[in-house]
Amino acid sequence: MKFNLKRLLLSSLAASAVLASLSACAPLVVGSAVLSGLVAIDRRTAGIQLEDESIEIRTAQGLRQNLSNASHVNVTSYNRMVLLTGEVSTAAERALAEKLAKSQENVSSVVNDLVVEPASSLTQRSKDIITTGQIKALLVDAKDLQSNAFKVITERGVVYMMGRVTPREAQRASEIARSSSVSGVVKLVRVFETITEEELKRISAQPLSPQAQPKL
Repeated sequence: MKFNLKRLLLSSLAASAVLASLSACAPLVVGSAVLSGLVAIDRRTAGIQLEDESIEIRTAQGLRQNLSNASHVNVTSYNRMVLLTGEVSTAAERALAEKLAKSQENVSSVVNDLVVEPASSLTQRSKDIITTGQIKALLVDAKDLQSNAFKVITERGVVYMMGRVTPREAQRASEIARSSSVSGVVKLVRVFETITEEELKRISAQPLSPQAQPKL
């Protein structure tokens, strides 16, 4: 049996996230997580990765202070593009959330996919976490893709995919997300930043920064 560290890590993270979602009510969720001892290597510079983390934290804090407790909002930033997903109580809160996200320093654009309806149930959120884990595992298994080039978020069965990818990679990843191997997908929303194959070659040829060097 082949031991796949990435798949084991994804499974562990998914299980931990399910337990966390069932044990606490968190109206606002920051899209990324910092894992001790593990550095995610993707197509953003180390500086942009840190900036995205900062954007997520600052945006979440602003929303927590200004939205009602009934709201459930996910904030995900990739290459300074902010994606808002989840549920809010009113159209006014939806507009306010977008305004607050746009006002954050260094945000290049905001994709507002919040819906005005009651917050999703813990059962639904658990299903969403499982769906996300299934897609990430399939991306890891795909030999023609770099799994760490994609960020996957699922909300109410709607799968959102972010990343700096070529048209070929976007199409291939979409096929994976829509495959019969993934359960619970209602809709796929692609929030990609498209790059050319030439740009991908240049990015891939760049040496890793000291912070991104794998630790033995």
